[in-house]
Amino acid sequence: MAKILGLGGLFFKSADPEATNEWYARVLGIDVQPWGVVFTPDAAAAHPGAATVFSPFKADTDYFAPSDKEFMFNLMVDDLDGMLARCAEHGVEPVKTFPDEANGRFAHIMDPEGRKIELWQPKPIE
Repeated sequence: MAKILGLGGLFFKSADPEATNEWYARVLGIDVQPWGVVFTPDAAAAHPGAATVFSPFKADTDYFAPSDKEFMFNLMVDDLDGMLARCAEHGVEPVKTFPDEANGRFAHIMDPEGRKIELWQPKPIE
């Protein structure tokens, strides 16, 4: 029987795609190409505990706040402290940090168009 293999892409509208691409490249260090970004599975596979989560939230959730968007990005990072330091160098401060938990470490930042980004440093599976 046919089955889903994973998330094949994430596509979203932007008021200024070029400026958005520039921000993601400058602030988060993502290698943005004119057509987008490819996250290869080997990068995540090198970090045990990393995975892609597909999870609907209730319509009235406040977890995405202060964003008013209907979705939130979760980006896996190899070093949350290092990524937050990189963000701070560009004037981007977390809107929320979390205590370490069973799945790893998390922090929330906002992109310039009001999308919430959850940064996640996966905890290795024990």
